[in-house]
Amino acid sequence: MSVQERKERERAERERLIVATARELAEQQGWDAVTTRRLAERIEYSQPVLYSHFRGKREIIGAVALEGAAEMAAAVRAAASAADGPRTRVAALARAYLDFAERNPAVYDAMFQLDGGLAFANEDTPEPLKDAFVALLESLGEVAGDGVHPGLFTEVFWASLHGLATLTRAGRLPPQDTERRVELLVDRLAIV
Repeated sequence: MSVQERKERERAERERLIVATARELAEQQGWDAVTTRRLAERIEYSQPVLYSHFRGKREIIGAVALEGAAEMAAAVRAAASAADGPRTRVAALARAYLDFAERNPAVYDAMFQLDGGLAFANEDTPEPLKDAFVALLESLGEVAGDGVHPGLFTEVFWASLHGLATLTRAGRLPPQDTERRVELLVDRLAIV
């Protein structure tokens, strides 16, 4: 391995460490606790080293969001592929989405609530975000109904899931009714 290859590998490892540490700190104490000073202390590198990877907290949030989008896409696909039939696939997708949001609140916030400097719904949208949407579309497109654009239906279904996740987490909806909400969402929106 050349010196250049070793340096690139070390740089990539440092970047993964920064993102993992930011994510861990945000999950434990919230995003307000994630500062470059605190990250530098935790990973035992100087702040200039952090700034050589990310221009600031916004880019770190964006990196966490991209990582989270890939994880969410994998979780949704795994749940949907393990289910038989369109209705059970859509219900499994909904449960996986809500479970991801509940288990990873700081990551979910990075993806959908905080400014990570990422473009959504246009040509500049990073691939992990596009793929997360495609992971939803793969199962939801088949239940959109006649004359309904699959992408538009996926957006509406996704918005419903996001609303359920956000309102439940904020204590506006009682968590014990989540399964009934999923069933209602699937029964009323999905044409199966």
